[in-house]
Amino acid sequence: MRLIFEIAVTHIAGRGRQTLVAVFGVAVGVGFSIAMAALMQGGQDDFVEQLIDTMPHVEINDEQRTARRQPAETAYHTTQIFGLRPREDRRGIINPTAARSWLEAWIPGRLAPDLKLQGVIRYSSREVGASVIGIEPVAERSVSPIIGDFVEGSFGALAAGGNNIVIGDTMAKRLGAGLNDTVAAVSSEGLTRNFKIVGLFHTGTTARDEGEAYVLLKNAQILSARTNAINEIRIKLANPDDAPVVARRIEAELGYRAEAWQEANESLLEALVIRNVIMYTVVAAIMLVAGFGIYNIISTITHEKARDIAIMKSLGFAEADMRRLFLLEGVAIGAGGSALGWLLGFALVYALSLVRFELAATGQEMTRLPIAWSILHYLIASGFALSSAAFAGYLPARRAAGLNPVDIIRGAT
Repeated sequence: MRLIFEIAVTHIAGRGRQTLVAVFGVAVGVGFSIAMAALMQGGQDDFVEQLIDTMPHVEINDEQRTARRQPAETAYHTTQIFGLRPREDRRGIINPTAARSWLEAWIPGRLAPDLKLQGVIRYSSREVGASVIGIEPVAERSVSPIIGDFVEGSFGALAAGGNNIVIGDTMAKRLGAGLNDTVAAVSSEGLTRNFKIVGLFHTGTTARDEGEAYVLLKNAQILSARTNAINEIRIKLANPDDAPVVARRIEAELGYRAEAWQEANESLLEALVIRNVIMYTVVAAIMLVAGFGIYNIISTITHEKARDIAIMKSLGFAEADMRRLFLLEGVAIGAGGSALGWLLGFALVYALSLVRFELAATGQEMTRLPIAWSILHYLIASGFALSSAAFAGYLPARRAAGLNPVDIIRGAT
């Protein structure tokens, strides 16, 4: 085996320029594959992290996945009900205190109840449609990332009590209002209540900064004329991956719709899987192109060393040794290109990590390129490169092993 290795090195070194071109081709493919994987994986991780941070891991609301079973359906086997509607549709989670106590007893995380209602925030002659969310400040601190997103005032001022409100800075600009100004909140029931702005937050998400306002839970209940009512319970888990299991148990026990963050963003997560498939398909294509260079050089060596092959086989080298020799040459070029590609890939990823910019037009600010540093990207790129090199070296190696030494020595073609 050592002799075969030395012969392979001699063959490769004998065509130094072509070897360097093939190695550089593999290196460029590996390097750019690593950079592309780091950038795309980083973008995906950053996106999922934002989903996990900005939304509850499990959200319980006062809806049900299927219509509630009616007494007539239980009493009679054949029943059809049309147009059923209660006299007064006052939705909300029934017996919220008991539901909250049951959840706190076993859930590995934190939860916060709220009452969300649609309304209008009015200041002077301007008004903006908004979701007015009634919260308990102490519980809200444990589930909402908005606590750290204040640009003026603070969340603590809301907890002080009174008719206070915190709104997004984009909403404030649209209203022309500022800190300590008094705005009017109008509910869909037509009730109006004045609130003093004690904080302005900026999350970077336009939908929230422009369309959400937070008040104390009791004030939201008064504004909606729904005493002691809540219509949502938001949960943050210690492990976000446990959300589907927790949601299924809650829905089975309480009967209300419990939605895990994976379910709420199912289409987006599927799109990320498809994007990864496309990414690794492109990586495989790049390595396949690099493999053609390796195939070309091994084929040329095989053709030029035909007499050497005949002599070696005459001296007792088996066909398996010939295959092993030229396959080793292809893998050696692939390995050299992979090693150089690792350095190139690291340099590209490091350069991308230094890029800084701001983009607010789309509603989501970014100040850096999201980069994922993972040894897995290097291993996958090298795996593709070595597989391509082995395949590119196998075909000439098979042809070399099948050459007849007698025909070669006699000068037969």
